[in-house]
Amino acid sequence: MSTEASARVPESASATLVRFSDGVQARLSGRWTADQAPAVEAAAAGIAASPAGAGRIQIDLSGLSRLDTLGAWVLERTRSEIAAAGRAVEYAGARPEHRILLREVAYREPETAPARRRGLGPVDLLAGLGAGMRQLGAEGLSWLGFLGEVVAACLRVLARPRSFRRAAFVNQMEQIALRGTPIIMLIAFLVGCIVTQQGIIQLQRFGAQSFVVNMIGILTLRELGVLLTAIMVAGRSGSAFTAEIGSMRMREEVDALRVMGLDPIEILIVPRILALMMALPMLGFLADLAALAGGALTSLAYGNLSLDAFLARLQNAVSYRHALVGLIKAPFMALIIGIIATSEGFRVEGSAESLGRHVTASVVKSIFMVIVLDGVFAIFFAAIDL
Repeated sequence: MSTEASARVPESASATLVRFSDGVQARLSGRWTADQAPAVEAAAAGIAASPAGAGRIQIDLSGLSRLDTLGAWVLERTRSEIAAAGRAVEYAGARPEHRILLREVAYREPETAPARRRGLGPVDLLAGLGAGMRQLGAEGLSWLGFLGEVVAACLRVLARPRSFRRAAFVNQMEQIALRGTPIIMLIAFLVGCIVTQQGIIQLQRFGAQSFVVNMIGILTLRELGVLLTAIMVAGRSGSAFTAEIGSMRMREEVDALRVMGLDPIEILIVPRILALMMALPMLGFLADLAALAGGALTSLAYGNLSLDAFLARLQNAVSYRHALVGLIKAPFMALIIGIIATSEGFRVEGSAESLGRHVTASVVKSIFMVIVLDGVFAIFFAAIDL
C-alpha cells in the first residue's frame, strides 16, 4: 500500500547544478507544472543564483517528466534574467513539444509608459510631424497591400462563381442600402433645407434669391449628396464592418476559417466591399433627391419661389453631367471605406480596448480619406472641364 501511495505522489520540480569546463549545467527533473509552482519557483531561483564565475549556463530539459505553460514561462523568465546580467544561457535536451511551448511563452519585459515631457520645442514638433508622416505612409502601403489581396480574392471568385457568398452579399445590401436609406435621406433633406435657407438670406441682399436654385442644384449633385452619403456610410456601415470582423478576431473565428482551408478575405471581405460599392451610388442618388426636395420646400417658404419655377430653373441650371460627376465618385469612396474598415477589423487584438480603438480609427480614417478623395476628384474634373 505504501509503495502504491508513493507512486501517486507527483514528482517535485528540481534543478541540479553541475559544474563543467566553461560553465554550469542545470539539470531539470520532475514535473514543472502549475501544481508544483512553489518548487518550480525555488528551482528557478537556484538556477538564477548560480555562481557568478560560471561563464555559460546550460539548462538541460531532458530529465523533465512534464512541462506546462507555467513551468515554461518561469524558465523563460529565468533565462531572460540571466541574459540581462550579461551571461550566456542556452537550452539543451529540449523535446519538440518543449521548444514549441518555450517559443510561445517567450518572456518579454513589460512595456513602460513614455515619460511625459513638460514642454514641446520646435525639434519635438518636427519629430512628431515626421513620425506622423512616416506612420501615414506605412498605413497607405498596408492599405495598398490589403487592396491587392481583395482584388486577388475577387478574381478567384470570378474564376469560381459558385464560391461567391450570395446570401452574405444580399444581407449586406439590406443592412447598408435598405436600412440606411431613411437616415441618409432625412439628413440630406435637412442639410438641403439649411443650405438653401442660408443661401436665400445671403442672396436677398443682391435681389438674386432665385439663383439659390443654381447653387443648391450644382452643389448637391456634384458634391453635397455623395459626400454626405459617404460620411454617413463610413460612420454607420464602416464601423459595423470593423466591429464585426474585430469580434471574430477576438473569438478566433478568423483563425478557424483558415484552419478549415477557407480564405477569410473571400468569405468576409469580398461580399461586404461589393455590397458597399453597389449600395453607395444608390444611396447617393436618393440623397440628391432628398436634398433637392428640401431645397424646393425651403425656396417655397423663404424665397416665395413656386415649385414649378424651382423645377424650371433647376432644369436650366444643371444637366446630366453634374449628376454624373457625383455618382462617379461613389464607388471609389465605397472602396476606400470598405478597405479601411475591414483592414482595421483584422488588426483588432484580444481585448475590448483594442476593438474600440480600431473602430474609432476606422471611422476617422475613412472620413478623412473620403474628403481627400473628393478633393482629388474636384481637381481632376476641373482640369478636364467636366
